[in-house]
Amino acid sequence: MDPESVPQEITTLVGREVYSNNGVFVGEVEDLRLDLDRQEVTGLALHQVNTELFDQEVRTARGIILPYRWVQAVGDVIIVNDIVERLRNPDDEEEEVPA
Repeated sequence: MDPESVPQEITTLVGREVYSNNGVFVGEVEDLRLDLDRQEVTGLALHQVNTELFDQEVRTARGIILPYRWVQAVGDVIIVNDIVERLRNPDDEEEEVPA
C-alpha cells in the first residue's frame, strides 16, 4: 500500500514547526481548527510565533490561526505560503528618505 494513501491522524500535526516557503520560522502548531460538517482542517493554531513577523497585538496574544489553505506541504515541518511574511504593517518598516 502506498504510504501517502494511508490516512494520518490530524494530531500528528500538533507540535510541528511551521516555516514559510522562504525558510522563515513562523511558529509551532498547538492546535487545529476543524470544520466538523465538512470533516476537514481549516486552520492551524500556532503558538511561539516569530515576533518579527507579527505586530505587538499578536505577540501579546496566545498565538495566531493560519488558514489551512496557506499550507503547501506537510512533512517533518509544515511549509506555508510566504504571505505570512507580508502580513507586517507597512508602517512598521522604516522608509528611506531621499537625500
